[in-house]
Amino acid sequence: MNKEKIDRINFLAHKSKTPEGLTEEEKNEQAVLRKEYITEWRRGMIETLENTYIVEPDGTKHKVEPLENKH
Repeated sequence: MNKEKIDRINFLAHKSKTPEGLTEEEKNEQAVLRKEYITEWRRGMIETLENTYIVEPDGTKHKVEPLENKH
């Protein structure tokens, strides 16, 4: 996710806490941006886990397997 989208997520989050609040259009935009952010975060986490190994005291390595996507 690029910096502009993250900045927009943060702007909308701060604006939602003001007395003015968000318009319906902004609420929809916020929901779409949050969903995109979470999807990218999950993808990055899975990629990290796919390259992560647990090294036992005896030196053997076990690959960490990510859980199936339940959402």
